[in-house]
Amino acid sequence: MKFELTILGSGSAVPTSKRNSAAQVLNILERYFLIDCAEATQHQLRRFHIPYNKINHIFISHLHGDHYFGLMGLLSSLSMQNRRGEMHIYADERLQKIIEGQLQIMKTRFTYPLFFHYLSRKEERIYEDRSVTVTAFPLLHRKDAPVCGFLFQEKERERTVLKKEAEAWKVPIAFMQYLKKGADFISPEGEIVSNSRLTVSPPPARSYAYMTDTLFRERFADVVRGVDLLYHEATYGKELEAVAKENFHSTAEQAACIACLAGVKKLLLGHFSARYPDPTCLLAEARAIFPNTFICTDGDTFEIPALKRNT
Repeated sequence: MKFELTILGSGSAVPTSKRNSAAQVLNILERYFLIDCAEATQHQLRRFHIPYNKINHIFISHLHGDHYFGLMGLLSSLSMQNRRGEMHIYADERLQKIIEGQLQIMKTRFTYPLFFHYLSRKEERIYEDRSVTVTAFPLLHRKDAPVCGFLFQEKERERTVLKKEAEAWKVPIAFMQYLKKGADFISPEGEIVSNSRLTVSPPPARSYAYMTDTLFRERFADVVRGVDLLYHEATYGKELEAVAKENFHSTAEQAACIACLAGVKKLLLGHFSARYPDPTCLLAEARAIFPNTFICTDGDTFEIPALKRNT
């Protein structure tokens, strides 16, 4: 039932001795998703004991170096370890040319199949399995590097059948699939037995949204409305709002405004400029607007626990 985020890099373009550049791993029910892959990400994976051989899907928000320079190294290391399983990369289509160009120059190839899935400049579902969906949505950064945010959502599970109650009402095994989907049961005597007497609902589905390099726009709140956990870049403080706008970034205050507008449950700040060796001033700035805000530090983990079942 795990839904856990590990921060591999919480800094921005220039890494520091304490903060690597952008990378995160999200573990949803033992499915490992890598989000961005800055330089030295594979070192961070080892440092924080992430089973990186279990990563099968990598999401690259945009083609600025502090978000993808570590990708080729990671892919190469996996090949050196004789990986065989598929790897899927979701990114700007130009990334495929970059990776294939390097392979061509080195006259080599990976030991595993590599699949690229191109991100468009519109909101769309880009990944789905029986338990999880991932939606990409456009943010607003420099024209040379269109940026996508990512929304990870658990799917609603089926209802859980109460075994003793089902046996007492002599529910046939063949009907269990309908109970799980919410159907009432009609007993052999013709009595209607409500579904709520025979099942309980699953815990609420959980969600996480990743919003990196972007200008502040109120409309972005619509995409991440109500998520359990929101990561939002906070490269600058409000005293540098003009600099943030010039560089197509956000302030901590603006990140908090998005969290408020979207009604999220918890906000994480990251992607700090190297000019903030101690970003607690950014935390105070954001908490003045959205109290449930936290600072990201490399190696931090943030878990979204499974809540109690609905009745």
